[in-house]
Amino acid sequence: MPELPEVEVVRRGLERWVSGRTIDAVEVRHPRAIRRHTAGAADFAARLKGLRLGTARRRGKYLWIPVTGGGPAAQTAAEGIPPMVTPSVTHGLAILAHLGMSGQLLVQPQDAADEKHLRIRVRFADDLATELRFVDQRTFGGLSLHDTVPGDADLLPDVIAHIARDPLDPAFDDAAFHDALRRRRTTVKRALLDQTLISGVGNIYADEALWRSKLHYERPTATFTRPRTAELLGHVRDVMNAALAVGGTSFDSLYVNVNGESGYFERSLDAYGREDEPCRRCGTPIRRRPWMNRSSYFCPRCQRPPRA
Repeated sequence: MPELPEVEVVRRGLERWVSGRTIDAVEVRHPRAIRRHTAGAADFAARLKGLRLGTARRRGKYLWIPVTGGGPAAQTAAEGIPPMVTPSVTHGLAILAHLGMSGQLLVQPQDAADEKHLRIRVRFADDLATELRFVDQRTFGGLSLHDTVPGDADLLPDVIAHIARDPLDPAFDDAAFHDALRRRRTTVKRALLDQTLISGVGNIYADEALWRSKLHYERPTATFTRPRTAELLGHVRDVMNAALAVGGTSFDSLYVNVNGESGYFERSLDAYGREDEPCRRCGTPIRRRPWMNRSSYFCPRCQRPPRA
């Protein structure tokens, strides 16, 4: 699944190419692509027609676009489908994009050939001659329409209200994170992957940040001091910013941004995916260990396991 840098790259592309445009029509080509929109494909397409896309937003790995506009979407709802909102009021709604393992949001010319795994097409009511396409080979991802949290400045969809802020968010509270980390009584990598504690960090960037911090992935969070937590957060931010600078990490050709360009931060990874290669710091071969149905990559010399 894409991590924060990959999703941020996609968000920036959406902000540039689709924010501010009005939806003319939505075509749902596979029901699994809107399965999180429980009212169904016809309702999803009808309610979006005529709405204007706001600025794309992100929290951790989650991406959404607030929508505003007049009543055509609700007024043209499919026959027999009850309205989700008052027809003339669409404020407080957002399209949530879940990319899953292989989901792509692509901005393509309207006359471009359809991708083999095209799931949703969004056409716009302007003369720019481009459209937004959701392509997903493995159909784990999808789009859905949700109410936003009342009064939330970011217009956060209510279904992801439990997701914590991410470390690149200006409102992220380092002190509160340290206190929660100590209370959680777990190990550091589990904490980094807990999206209710800190969002946006996945397996790749957790391993990279831990390598930079010289911390073993099983280090108990109860042992962390405030300076140690601050150091770890600094490395988490550094590795994410480095990935953002080059377009994210792509081990899979299916990860692309809205223009179809793959990320290539994997060329700069220090730990993840480098089993048996020399540690760039001390020369010891990097090790890989099974961990929670994943793998953890670490240097056995730089990142010594905690004492029992």
